[in-house]
Amino acid sequence: MRLRLALVAVMLAALAACSRAPAPVSFIADGRPEHLSDWHVLNVSGGRLAPNAGVLPYDLVTPLFSDYAHKLRTVWMPAGVPATYSAEQAFDFPVGTILSKTFYYPRASGDAVLRTYDAEPGAPAAGLDLSRVRLVETRLLVRRADGWTVLPYVWNAEQSEAQLQRTGDEKALELVDAQGHGEKFTYVVPNENQCASCHVTNLRNGAFTPLGPKARNLNRTLAYADGPQNQIARWVRAGFLTGVPAGDLPRAADWHDAQAPLADRARSYLDVNCAHCHQTGGTASNTSLRLDALGPADWSLGLCKPSVAAGKGTGDRIHDIVPGKPDDSILPFRLASTEGGVMMPELGRSTVHQEGVQLIRDWIAAMPGHCQNDVPLKD
Repeated sequence: MRLRLALVAVMLAALAACSRAPAPVSFIADGRPEHLSDWHVLNVSGGRLAPNAGVLPYDLVTPLFSDYAHKLRTVWMPAGVPATYSAEQAFDFPVGTILSKTFYYPRASGDAVLRTYDAEPGAPAAGLDLSRVRLVETRLLVRRADGWTVLPYVWNAEQSEAQLQRTGDEKALELVDAQGHGEKFTYVVPNENQCASCHVTNLRNGAFTPLGPKARNLNRTLAYADGPQNQIARWVRAGFLTGVPAGDLPRAADWHDAQAPLADRARSYLDVNCAHCHQTGGTASNTSLRLDALGPADWSLGLCKPSVAAGKGTGDRIHDIVPGKPDDSILPFRLASTEGGVMMPELGRSTVHQEGVQLIRDWIAAMPGHCQNDVPLKD
């Protein structure tokens, strides 16, 4: 009888442990916790990685290319202190905000990973099936009283925990495409300084800022646990956003949408992948090349503009963009390179985004006009 009661007690204890709710999100106001689990933003349970209660997944209309990695993005804010809407810039997030971005790949056979387009991340509210994905890293952006702190965490082989790696890391991976062709490369987890080189978008004040969460990049529908909804509307409903105006909101073109105008797709792609440096005040502002989606399509976009780069950085080409002539244009040449001193962007990738390069080439090929004395002219 005592043995039976003891067994029942053990079973009840086990059931209680299994049903115990995860600890709530923990905003840590200073320091750099060693483990991702210290924040309780994401939970590993039942063979899945999923956002914690109160943590919203989100996605971008056009994402940054990162060696074909897929990304699970989440946002969390303390109750009662929403972000403030901006029509053009990243939202103004309150102290206590935690943004997370988990980089992962669908698994292929063996240790290889699949080279697929991160267009349909599945049902993010249900999380990721760890038997089907290879987790690489999770980056946190934490809004503290003195500004944003970046924290790169690298996942262990068991996919049970991620460890802080302030100095970055490298992972040898092999991408396998739909035809079975493999490409070996080194996935680079950036260190904190490298993160700042992109996220400090204004050298005058040196302020660190998020890049993706802007109205035009968030204005899309996402599948939530209770059904699909526009992300901006969902942020408002969750108490994460205030100041959203009535009426139509800005929306970036989806670079992968063949039905969208070609120029809009190309500008959206450059906006996300290049404009954090190539904007007024950015780390590449000395080039006078402005690649954000909101600027004019003129000399500042690169049309017939001589490059400030020299030597191998230009591939002996003269202008950033030559209308109608992608082979003579510096921009797609640098996007198609992985050579140091040539490749653009300089950080965040070790492979060539073949589809992205083709988009830019198609856009340039379709441009009317020609260059004369460094001035774009109509034909």
